[in-house]
Amino acid sequence: MDQATYPITRLPDYPIQARLASARLLDIADKLDAGVRLTLDDGVRLFEADLLAVGALANKERERRFGDRTFYNYNIRLEATNVCVASCLFCSFARLKPGDPGAYTMSLDEAWDKLRKRAHQPLTEVHVVNGLHPDLPFDYYTEMLRGFKRIRPGIHLKCFTAVEIAFFADLYGMSDEQVLRELMAAGLDSLPGGGAEIFADRVRRKIAHDKCGTERYLDIHRTAHRLGMRSNVTMLYGHIETAEERVDHMLRARALQDETGGFQAFIPLAFHPDNNQMRKLPAPSAADSLRVHAVTRLMLDNIPHVKAFWIATGVEVAQTALWFGVDDLDGTVQEEKIYHMAGARTPEAMTPREIERLIRAAGREPIERDTLYNVIEHAKTN
Repeated sequence: MDQATYPITRLPDYPIQARLASARLLDIADKLDAGVRLTLDDGVRLFEADLLAVGALANKERERRFGDRTFYNYNIRLEATNVCVASCLFCSFARLKPGDPGAYTMSLDEAWDKLRKRAHQPLTEVHVVNGLHPDLPFDYYTEMLRGFKRIRPGIHLKCFTAVEIAFFADLYGMSDEQVLRELMAAGLDSLPGGGAEIFADRVRRKIAHDKCGTERYLDIHRTAHRLGMRSNVTMLYGHIETAEERVDHMLRARALQDETGGFQAFIPLAFHPDNNQMRKLPAPSAADSLRVHAVTRLMLDNIPHVKAFWIATGVEVAQTALWFGVDDLDGTVQEEKIYHMAGARTPEAMTPREIERLIRAAGREPIERDTLYNVIEHAKTN
């Protein structure tokens, strides 16, 4: 959808000038007004500056692109197995092997039934992410996709992180591109952004040492874009990373977007400490979450959308983030397990009506979209 068709709502400049001057951000404001890209040093300064000043800059950029419009989609999230050979310190979801307490793997019919039983819902997307199961055949995944398409041919399948793609390639003796092509032939439409964590090697070695590294993660997205798919990119924040490492992560995503143009949204994901090996660390504060989303909007001039995943941030913080650079609240989700096993106290699902009420209460205009950001127009029945 052409961004030029959005109504433009701008905040007047004068109320924020004094705050920007006090925060010593007038030079960054001037850069943004002139369309000059922010640097690593600029991003680090934004992580240290007055939060409301940073938020005001991010809100201005958000409104320049989308006015009051805030997007969401009618989707279902599915985690078909939590058996996983990786040992990420921050993960509360994974179980090392079948038979471990809490381990599960859905049969294909169980996975398909998640879509069948929602035949009355005008869903537009199935979002699938899994653990790295060492014993499942590749046709478990390809047939899963084919089955979803048989049940609902028009559904968009956003499935399997770059980490999963790399794991499939290594396990089944294929190249990353071969895996992507076979999954696309089975019905894969786009890639989710999970598994990015933090791109900085220092952090990745400590918290996720035994899974797909940064360069391979980015190259898998590069390949997916070349093959015609769109994808998202995430960042796990609020654990042991520094402000500089956060900004470096954003800049690496920005660089790949310059090359391919294939990223649709950047999604900051809040670290949750419960029930994992990093449980001694505090969760990020609401202020930190708002700042991360705001800096994301300011640094990523070429990635259209900044998403607040309400499951991770909490509903109230996601709602507030709509004034700190965020223009997308993800979707109805319906059966999320990864964050709830890490202690998230958010609902496991929201209806479109609940999401729209949340957005309107924040003073924004709700817009239902599909995965590719086409606007959905239909009568709501729930």
